[in-house]
Amino acid sequence: MCRENGGTVVRSTSTRILLSCAAIGVGGGLIAGGSGYLAAAFAAFGPLLYGLTIGSHFLPSVVAFALLRRPGTAVLTGFIAGIVGMAFAPQWWFRYIATGLLVGALLELPFFITRYRRWDGWLFYLSGTVAGALLGAVVFFALGAEHYAWWAWLIALSCWVVSPPFFIWIGRVIARSLERAGVAREPSGLRRG
Repeated sequence: MCRENGGTVVRSTSTRILLSCAAIGVGGGLIAGGSGYLAAAFAAFGPLLYGLTIGSHFLPSVVAFALLRRPGTAVLTGFIAGIVGMAFAPQWWFRYIATGLLVGALLELPFFITRYRRWDGWLFYLSGTVAGALLGAVVFFALGAEHYAWWAWLIALSCWVVSPPFFIWIGRVIARSLERAGVAREPSGLRRG
């Protein structure tokens, strides 16, 4: 909804958008909570596969962003998912919150660059692939690249790069299903601002 305020146009976010982000964030937070324990198991018993779990953190932000197509919805939903995930593993509170915010921001970055005028599917996949590569590279150096063979890091980094686009695909499928069910439809008499 837009309204005039002293000659400037002010955009307000509807309660419907906020509640949609909250509902999607709660569902995604439940998945993130379980994914955190799976990631811990991978880190202990199969560290090369640890990157496979990062994509699950993209899921709630992608669903909200693809469904609602509003600036900030990926970040807000990622933050809410982080808070809910944190409830299942309070010892990792910072990781859940930071990952939710970071993933939401990285997901929105190409859309921000296009000033939220383009909603092409490839922008979602581009952001996920780049985000996975960046996060994987940070982990690569944090864990000490010198301790592993080149083929081990090739496997590990591949997991980090492949996981986000896979979960982005799942998130977009969910968003399309919700849209077909009428979840994103404006109530009668209202229009998107």
